[in-house]
Amino acid sequence: MSEEPAHAGVGRFAPSTTGGPHPGTLLAALLCWLDARSSGARFVVRLEDLDPGRCKPTYAKAIGDALSWLGLDWDERSLQSEASAAHEQALDRLAEAGALYPCACSRSRLRELGVRTPDGGFRYDGHCRERELPSRDQGGWRASTQPLRVRLPAGTVVLRDLGGAEIEQDPLAVFGDPVVRRRDGAVAYHLASVVDDAQAGVTRVVRGRDLAAGTATQVRLQQQLGFETPTYRHHLLLLERRDRKLAKFHGAVALDELVSRYDAAALCGLLACAAGLVEEPRPMTPRALLGDFDWSRVSQQDRLVEWDGRELTLASPETPPET
Repeated sequence: MSEEPAHAGVGRFAPSTTGGPHPGTLLAALLCWLDARSSGARFVVRLEDLDPGRCKPTYAKAIGDALSWLGLDWDERSLQSEASAAHEQALDRLAEAGALYPCACSRSRLRELGVRTPDGGFRYDGHCRERELPSRDQGGWRASTQPLRVRLPAGTVVLRDLGGAEIEQDPLAVFGDPVVRRRDGAVAYHLASVVDDAQAGVTRVVRGRDLAAGTATQVRLQQQLGFETPTYRHHLLLLERRDRKLAKFHGAVALDELVSRYDAAALCGLLACAAGLVEEPRPMTPRALLGDFDWSRVSQQDRLVEWDGRELTLASPETPPET
């Protein structure tokens, strides 16, 4: 029997399927793919589809089709909803450790308390922390009709991001105990992401810097569940102007519109320029970028993107808006 070839870990791209693909999706996918392929790691695509109100199969298909169109391949593709057994096992372990509790607090209550978190949300103050789950005879956590939170231990998580930044945060103090199962029964983002990464053997997490604030919470959950912590690298974002303010580029232009203006090689070259891998946009394939790919060549500066209905243009976020 032949042995599978050795590989240098596992990288992943895990987009949410709450909308169709856009340039920010493709830039993140390209950087994840380059990181994995240049290091000899397996590359896993996980389509995160746990939000029953916002996720649609058509979005999941569109994202997969967009990656293929751009020229990105993968070693494994999965839907997050297929991992429900692993998610439930993790909730069982947290319940057995006495870490789960039901929470009756509304979002409006947390907004009234007014303690902001780095991701723009509101800190949970632990109001329901002493509440207990239904007994095992009553069905345990499965019988709860309220959101479930996990009791995080206090203490600072220190993690060196491979981009050079040091993440140092006490997630309990900054965010409070996170929701791990929502009121509608869906497993919440942090727990699902941690469990899915562990199940897939992910060792390299590459994602946008807007997700860096929640990294310490995920590391704490990994520790509580006995999982290994992967390496983390948080990369630049594509931004757009909204009412003269900068916001994450999302939904301003659909891929269908871009495809009518750009072929895959042209868009890949534009994304490579946005990332700082080439000085000027020119048609190229992802594989053409592999030969000399190095993270030292990737800009840490966010890029401003503007779409006028005909083409995408790149600028520095410091460029003042036209008057």
